[in-house]
Amino acid sequence: MNISIKAALLGSALALAGPAFADMMHPKTGEKLAENQTFTYRVLDEHTSVDPQIVEDVSGSEIVRDLFEGLYNQNRAGELVPGVALSHTTNDDKTVYTFTLRDDAKWSDGKAVTAGDFVYAWRRLADPATASEYQWYMEVMGIKNAAEVMSGDMAVEELGVKAIDDHTLEVTLGSSLPYFALTTTHTSTFPTPAWAIEAHGSDWIKPANIVVNGAYKLTEHVANERLVRERNEMYWDNDNTIIDTVTSLVINDENVALTRYQAGELDRTEIPAGQYPSLKVSNPDEATAFPRLCSYYYTINVSDSTPEFLKDERVRRALSYAINRDIITEKVLQGGQTAAYTFTPGATAGFEVPSVDYAGWSQDERNAKAVELMAEAGYGADNPIDLTLLYNTSEAHKKVALAVSQMWKQNLGVKVTLENQEWKTYLTTRGEQNYEIARAGWCGDYNEASTFLDLVQSGSGYNDAKYANDMVDGLLADAKTMDNPQPNYTKVEEIIAADMPIIPIYHYAGSFMIKPELIGSWPVENVEQNWYSKDLYKVAK
Repeated sequence: MNISIKAALLGSALALAGPAFADMMHPKTGEKLAENQTFTYRVLDEHTSVDPQIVEDVSGSEIVRDLFEGLYNQNRAGELVPGVALSHTTNDDKTVYTFTLRDDAKWSDGKAVTAGDFVYAWRRLADPATASEYQWYMEVMGIKNAAEVMSGDMAVEELGVKAIDDHTLEVTLGSSLPYFALTTTHTSTFPTPAWAIEAHGSDWIKPANIVVNGAYKLTEHVANERLVRERNEMYWDNDNTIIDTVTSLVINDENVALTRYQAGELDRTEIPAGQYPSLKVSNPDEATAFPRLCSYYYTINVSDSTPEFLKDERVRRALSYAINRDIITEKVLQGGQTAAYTFTPGATAGFEVPSVDYAGWSQDERNAKAVELMAEAGYGADNPIDLTLLYNTSEAHKKVALAVSQMWKQNLGVKVTLENQEWKTYLTTRGEQNYEIARAGWCGDYNEASTFLDLVQSGSGYNDAKYANDMVDGLLADAKTMDNPQPNYTKVEEIIAADMPIIPIYHYAGSFMIKPELIGSWPVENVEQNWYSKDLYKVAK
């Protein structure tokens, strides 16, 4: 079956060169463009890395999508459009995907981008020596021999990916995966330059050493302060890129960030918890909120190291039931978020949200059941639970944690100690199971339910609860080859609602202040929020 998306290229890459662009007019919309085409935005924390095979956070991935380009990108609606790949074909059972790469893609040092660069990157991701936190994604993609390579039982050369020639990449899967192409927009699959990595080791990502194939080059990085990228003149579509310079500023306090936005220092910032309604009234052309493919949840340590009370599913369910999610979304956050009773958001393509039991109860009914479950487990006023709730430093996370801790105290008599840690320390603490209950968030790596539910699979690299259920593992494995995996996804959601290794709290909304001259080009329709600076532009005021 031939699946060509060349036609989409025409819709997303009309030439900006020529008279229209020279007159500072946008050729597609006819809008007058601003002379200053810079984009400055706020991030909460220092990113984990700009190495495609190492980065593990959302803000880092945003940077990587500017610096590197994978097989496919997404347009404003979240649909696949050409990146380095122009098109792909599959065999009849969708186990072999063959990608045709463009011949004008170059690295920033002038070398051609080849299929071999993807082979190198994918082998590097799967290689145990790389120690990538996203190594498991190779299994999510279903690449043949990924598990064996990741475990060290096979050489990386046995991974199911090879370069037929410089412009033809062949990928072999262990079994049919109809949505495989969607997984290739993830940053861990982006190509990396072997020669730069071999020459500089882990320092290859420093501005003086880095070699990139995306629309922008890394020109400055001051840790915990700012990162600057500027247009890459070697990028195949540089003539069609409007934004010249992109700067991300690390600002830990969301209220300080808003003040700096209002002072004109930022083009985009998150709206502090609880302030969206008033800002939408005072700044209707700047305050915006829209659904996102993300879930906010609390992960519960169910490993052998956890306290005995958290090993009891009755306690875990009680803690979940006692959280009034409507108060959190409507009173604490007020930014368009929706209460969550399943891990997978309703915004996920092709997913029907299951009717798990407790979602249909009133909050009074949930509270009553929570008290009953705690009593059955042997806990109450005479034997109270004392637990620690971990969250990464953020005013919004703190407000949610305070609200939840009060709900647990009032409804169940649970004593809660709040502990906050800076981002990288928090990731390590959570990843090593040195916690009891921890705040967590997950945004889809691609738009299909498995991107969420794979996190409760026992071998997932981000299963920080260390939850293991053979039935869940089997259902998820079978779902990957099903034409309609919804029944399996429904069953998995029902199982985890009963076992409660994670507590879904809300599904995200994008809640931003965005300058009016920029907001028109922001991809609000894309629930994954995979945005690319090369597609943004500012109109004249």
